[in-house]
Amino acid sequence: MPVTPPTPEELAALAARDGLGLDEAGLAAFAPLVEGSFGAYDRVEELWAAQAPVAPQREWSWPAEGENRWGAWYARCRVEGAAGGPLAGRTVAIKDNTAVAGVPMANGSRLVDGYVPSRDATVVTRLLEAGATITGKAVCEDLCFSGASHTSHTGPVRNPWDPTRTTGGSSSGSAALLAAGEVDLATGGDQGGSVRMPASMCGIVGHKPTHGLVPYTGAFPIETTIDHLGPMTRTVADAALALGILAGPDGLDPRQPDAVASVDYLAEIDRGAQGLRVGVVTEGFGHEGLSVPGVDASVRSALDVLAGAGLAVDEVSLPWHRHAFDVWTVVATDGVVAQMIEGNGYGLNWEGLYDPDLIAHYGRRRAEGGHLFSDTVKMVTMAGRHALTQEHGRYYAMARNLVPTARAAYDAALAQYDVLVMPTVPILPTTIVADDAPVAESVARALEMIVNTAPTDVTGHPATSVPAAPVDGLPVGMMIVGRRFDDATCLRVAHAFEQAVGGFPAPPVGAGVAAG
Repeated sequence: MPVTPPTPEELAALAARDGLGLDEAGLAAFAPLVEGSFGAYDRVEELWAAQAPVAPQREWSWPAEGENRWGAWYARCRVEGAAGGPLAGRTVAIKDNTAVAGVPMANGSRLVDGYVPSRDATVVTRLLEAGATITGKAVCEDLCFSGASHTSHTGPVRNPWDPTRTTGGSSSGSAALLAAGEVDLATGGDQGGSVRMPASMCGIVGHKPTHGLVPYTGAFPIETTIDHLGPMTRTVADAALALGILAGPDGLDPRQPDAVASVDYLAEIDRGAQGLRVGVVTEGFGHEGLSVPGVDASVRSALDVLAGAGLAVDEVSLPWHRHAFDVWTVVATDGVVAQMIEGNGYGLNWEGLYDPDLIAHYGRRRAEGGHLFSDTVKMVTMAGRHALTQEHGRYYAMARNLVPTARAAYDAALAQYDVLVMPTVPILPTTIVADDAPVAESVARALEMIVNTAPTDVTGHPATSVPAAPVDGLPVGMMIVGRRFDDATCLRVAHAFEQAVGGFPAPPVGAGVAAG
């Protein structure tokens, strides 16, 4: 579809928008120059069409009545991987922010619904090459901008521990399907905690890798500096296995360094963790007006287990843990508006693989009406656009300039300790928000729990959430933070804890259904 040159009226509006000071004669002088520039656009479209990927013919279906008990499946499929490999015979759900070619993708949003990718995401290719079978796309929250599970356009995702409660978000469907035993592994995305928060609230394992360790290519971006993909599993060994398959540069993602050392994460967790030093982050506990005492107590009991397993456990103060949350908030407000909203997901000015069809599909739908955004996306759109309009990105620039200071504070603590530990989220799974709930309640339930997880998205440190002892019959997560690109030590400590407690608890009997 060629770019249509602007009409005289459209050209006048464009000039007025940027205060170009052109009168009628000036506009007439520029009109043929502007029109002439679009010849290159036409030729680029022809060149791209000659090499653009074509979606494979893969069978898929919408979830059948009765097979979507938790509201966690967006689409069902069966994409068989290699005949052999470390994941042969294992089933995987792909979070629906990540492309499986030939299978619909909505990213939880009415504004993306109807899009069918032509190319597999890098992580999907790697899972299939390892022998996995992809059995469907897992529901995620609207544009992945919620830490609770009530914002997806398909409806709420329900927690197998208690169907009246949230699974956490935004990787809500992935967590529910794992907790219910419907798949063996799942992928998640994490910009503010979206792998770890649902892992905590559904009693599973979630690992947010070091920023850039796992390629984000083929997943719907939110903000390049905080975008992560990671594995979600029921055991630490499966998380280690999956991370080893997913990790490493693909040459297409500018978030990644040029080279990353190859690590056998399964072998690493078998080394044990005795003698490792654990720093208990004071500022990760006791969030005023938010923390549930039982959650803090459960995590401190888990720390006693680690001490009993031979790890050295000490308290450490890290004031920048709280400051880093404010830094993240500015990055994830101004940055999201610039990239995910105004930039139609991908934005501009970075080297890497773009998805022109997704950009156009979402961009056209967004232009038709942002009224279809969830309450959380509407809130951040207004706040970020106001800040950008009033201050022209000054606060984003300050926040990004503070990231090295925040990162250095974690690095300093991690020079004393091998890992840092705190509750993944300070609360228990809340009741799912009603459709007619006030906006303030909807937004509060979506964002209140991210205070401990969001800081490591902006600093880029790896973090693993593992189940601690349930409280009032509901899951609790313990978060283990490590040095950048030392994801193995996070998993070593997580595995040592899993072994010490004899495995992680499962939802009540009858919650699960047969694997698909």
